[in-house]
Amino acid sequence: MNRRDFIGGLGSAGCLASLALGAKGALSSTGLIKPPRLSPGDTIGLVNPATAAFETMPIDILTESLEALGLRVVKGESYFDRRGYFAGTDEDRAGDINRFFADTSVKALLARGGWGASRVLPLLDYELIRNNPKVVLGYSDVTALLLAIHAKTGLVTFHAPYPPTQKFSADYLRRTVFDAEAVRMENPKEVDDDETVQTEDRIQVLTPGTARGRIFGGNLTVLTTIVGSDYLPDWRGAILFLEDVDEAVYRIDRMLNQLKLAGVLEQIRGFVFGRCTDCPPGGGYGSLTLEDVLDDYIKPLGIPAWRGTMIGHIDRQFTVPLGVEVEIDAGAGVIQMLEPGVA
Repeated sequence: MNRRDFIGGLGSAGCLASLALGAKGALSSTGLIKPPRLSPGDTIGLVNPATAAFETMPIDILTESLEALGLRVVKGESYFDRRGYFAGTDEDRAGDINRFFADTSVKALLARGGWGASRVLPLLDYELIRNNPKVVLGYSDVTALLLAIHAKTGLVTFHAPYPPTQKFSADYLRRTVFDAEAVRMENPKEVDDDETVQTEDRIQVLTPGTARGRIFGGNLTVLTTIVGSDYLPDWRGAILFLEDVDEAVYRIDRMLNQLKLAGVLEQIRGFVFGRCTDCPPGGGYGSLTLEDVLDDYIKPLGIPAWRGTMIGHIDRQFTVPLGVEVEIDAGAGVIQMLEPGVA
């Protein structure tokens, strides 16, 4: 369902902070907080910081997919509330998030998308979140929540599928937040029996090369709505990944231009565009294509960059931990985590 229907070693101070956190997680010398890894039997809280949930069957499917991973599932108090197109008031939606962070029996939060997560950002208790680090998962409109929590607390958050029904997605989620792997993200190389070359899940290299940096990003539309706020990370030397859905190419052009004018693009060290699902050219034959627009904004940066990685509004997705150090190889279309995202 798309958005229109519904983001070297430890120094002495770091060591002391890490010991103080103990079972609550690990704090690196750079201020990065890694939440405790998940284990079968842990409880995950479902929160709905955005669009109202109009039907129960999708939530049943979501619940079953999480139970298949060995998790217990609880829902926020306002999950099925409704105020217009929102799942209750801003205060109620933020309240569910704050309550789950305060509840020691809840080990993770999975947030539903749509529109509205950025409205709750000023209402979150970031000191509470910092002192009770937990795995936070979601994508699309949840981009705002993932980026804001990291920017305000240093907590690693996770751009992850909702729901993780596909085995491909579930496997990457398990390896990242249960097994604490430094995962290698690379599109599968599959050729169908009736084909001579791979036609699905291909990448397109914009500029070859390798780069290292902390990885941040998410949904382009949602990210640009909070540009200029203090809910975004430090982009210097970062690897930026983006995806979107149901946006005409001229809108992608407009949003990338905003990132350029805001000085974001000139600071990054590498660029990954996932999928732009249902993003057709507009204006007839004379329209720019997505390929044209990426050439205009990304190629002049001269940094390693490619498009087509398995991030976005697609069934099979990687789980990407925001804030961890990664190395990318644009020529191969690979994101290699250099450290786990959980403690």
